[in-house]
Amino acid sequence: MMTINSPFPKGFLWGGATAANQLEGAYNVGGKGLTVADVLPGGKIRDSLREDPNFDFVMDETKYTYPNHDGIDFYNRYKEDIALFAEMGFKAYRMSIAWTRIFPKGDELEPNEEGLKFYDRVFDELSKHGIEPVVTLSHYEMPLHLITEYGGWRSREVLTFFERYLHAVYNRYKGKVKYWLTFNEINSGIVRPLFGLGFIAKNDDERYQQKFQAFHHQFLASALAVKLGHEIIPDSKVGCMIIYIPTYSYDSNPENVMHTLEVSRLFNNFCGDVHVFGEYPSYMNKYFKDHNIELQMKDGDLDLLKEGTVDFISFSYYMSRTEKKVKTSEEQVSGNVVLGSIKNPFLEASDWKWEIDPLGLRISLNELYDRYHLPLFIVENGLGAYDKVEEDGSIQDDYRIDYLRAHIKAMRDALEDGVDLIGYTSWGCIDLVSAGTGELAKRYGFIYVDKQDDGSGTLERKKKKSFDWYKKVITTNGSDLS
Repeated sequence: MMTINSPFPKGFLWGGATAANQLEGAYNVGGKGLTVADVLPGGKIRDSLREDPNFDFVMDETKYTYPNHDGIDFYNRYKEDIALFAEMGFKAYRMSIAWTRIFPKGDELEPNEEGLKFYDRVFDELSKHGIEPVVTLSHYEMPLHLITEYGGWRSREVLTFFERYLHAVYNRYKGKVKYWLTFNEINSGIVRPLFGLGFIAKNDDERYQQKFQAFHHQFLASALAVKLGHEIIPDSKVGCMIIYIPTYSYDSNPENVMHTLEVSRLFNNFCGDVHVFGEYPSYMNKYFKDHNIELQMKDGDLDLLKEGTVDFISFSYYMSRTEKKVKTSEEQVSGNVVLGSIKNPFLEASDWKWEIDPLGLRISLNELYDRYHLPLFIVENGLGAYDKVEEDGSIQDDYRIDYLRAHIKAMRDALEDGVDLIGYTSWGCIDLVSAGTGELAKRYGFIYVDKQDDGSGTLERKKKKSFDWYKKVITTNGSDLS
């Protein structure tokens, strides 16, 4: 038995995390418009299309399947699912609002009342069970119309539409939601801009100039979300959300160490620095110069960035990354979400070849807190795996328990290091559609959902072995990890 005197603070926000486009389903119900996620098919083709310059954003249901169109039917079964979250003892539920349920095309003048009512019902149900909603404003579900007609976040007009969306949801839910996150994994746009920035880079101009111009508009939108959040909901806490991947040098060769520093600053630090410090970091000057990037700004832009710095840092953590300046194709990690990483000989990997590094989470927490001195919130962490239903109906996911136990222990160690950590919401607390591959087979949940990639299944919810384990972790506030 692993029982300890828990360092987790009173009121620690234990819970789980999902995203609207991965579990709600009902993709064209209730006035909802299409998102970028809706037109990306399931399976391995989904990942390749995210970088295909010829992708036309048109659905072809004769050729592909689209699992997220149905998701796990949370839209109709949210009461049942929230009751299961409550049974586990969730203190918080990190979720997202589908922007196109509120503004179906993104550029309308008035919000869609039916969409607003749906989230009223969800928030009321969470409140009934004493669960704090942690709401992401934009989670890889940009309105398709804003992509095809405006070019995504490259267009400054999108900032106006996003401000309209902010006013709609802040004013509607100001008595129901305290914790808000702006853009999910905003730094993902560094490597793949489609989900976050709303376009596929087709050439060097789009890869550099237009991408970072889009980032500028999104930074302004995030700052505006903080500023308006504080004005409309005085007790609100508005944070950013980044992927954090601690980056190790392959060896002590100074060339590799310097390369590792440059890679880490661009991916791990750039977006966080702008959100927290309200200005562009000086190390980006050389990057902008080397890539002929000249950001177009308007009067007041830099003032807004300063006025809209975040209250806390939220982040996802799944793996670490090992870097080498010159590498062979054989050295690269196949399946790693960060392209070009080197295989780490000291780490094992998941079924999807994501390297498993619990100590990397402790390193991440220390690096982030040392840099920003703001409260931290882990809003995604978990193990995607193939789960098997046994003949007796049970799901013996000890591998998931082992993974989570090691990562929660790393959190405990980081708290003892002096890190200010306010919450932990395990990713995919109920099985859902994978964002990267559009698969249901890649399961993260404590709750099994009988839905398969071919569309078959009853949608029955079933508790995995990890369900009761996580319930015990929450009940003991992290003191019993056995």
